[in-house]
Amino acid sequence: MAVTGRRGNPCAYVGEHWNDIDIHTSVLSAAAAAAAGSELNQSKDQDATTPTSVNYHFTRKCNYKCGFCFHTAKTSFVLPLEEAKRGLKLLKESGMEKVNFSGGEPFLHEKGDFLGKMVQFCKQDLQLPSVSIVSNGSMIKETWFQKYGDFLDILAISCDSFDEATNQLIGRAQGRKSHLDNLYKIRNWCQQYKVAFKINSVINTFNIDEDMTEQIMELNPVRWKVFQCLLIDGENAGEAALREAERFVISDQQFQEFLDRHSSVSCLVPESNEKMRNSYLILDEYMRFLDCREGRKDPSKSILDVGVKEAICFSGFDEKMFLKRGGKYVWSKADMKLEW
Repeated sequence: MAVTGRRGNPCAYVGEHWNDIDIHTSVLSAAAAAAAGSELNQSKDQDATTPTSVNYHFTRKCNYKCGFCFHTAKTSFVLPLEEAKRGLKLLKESGMEKVNFSGGEPFLHEKGDFLGKMVQFCKQDLQLPSVSIVSNGSMIKETWFQKYGDFLDILAISCDSFDEATNQLIGRAQGRKSHLDNLYKIRNWCQQYKVAFKINSVINTFNIDEDMTEQIMELNPVRWKVFQCLLIDGENAGEAALREAERFVISDQQFQEFLDRHSSVSCLVPESNEKMRNSYLILDEYMRFLDCREGRKDPSKSILDVGVKEAICFSGFDEKMFLKRGGKYVWSKADMKLEW
């Protein structure tokens, strides 16, 4: 006996029943697709780079002329303060824990006041665990420490030699001013105003044979970053470059010999070309991430235009190498247990 549906149509019930099944199946398929898409997005989010530690080169201008400089004065642009703060807030919201302000010479713009306001904003408003600066030290005044020292965790001073003549040859100088006098003076200010003191040195043909053990031990920085001189096309190598750093380049073996000579220095943190090239998240003066994988600096779009998540995909950042080179360390002065 046939099942009679509406209007006496024996197939109507069956047809409607199968239509219901089709609709139900479609809903299930859509739900499955949505779930798969959600899982894919979650996977992408998990794979996305977190900007844990960012180096913001907010200015390219500098008063020194270091021959190997790999972030040269190709523009004089500096973002307005409020735009810079907006970008820093975006980075914090994306997971930034540490920001390092660099240049150029970061104390040059507005005599360090612009820098100080960003440092204060990052520590006081954004409450970042770590705020640091890399400087050549020539423009720093004690009044800056008095005003902004509380908000700064680490101050790194670049010093490539403890011989004034060598610093002059490298270009790590301004006129006849003593770079080393500034270094020791700033070390004392850091002690006085409770800022962790750090030294950065670029090892090159002019200082490769130097033994800095005694001076580093005396200055006692929390870290001594020792870099192998690095070539970057368009910055310190190639036709479009403002520097010609080829004459400063040393071999891997020479770099290792320098490290061996200083093996007794416990605060030494070495960075070969391999470790250095792709292990930094570098933000330029327009807040664009710079990809150094091809031996040059290829910029992303600005985080101010497209957000951090999209821009960071074009950073070329190697997080494994970042961790391997010791990029994550105790970087808040509150946790360092230093004797002031």
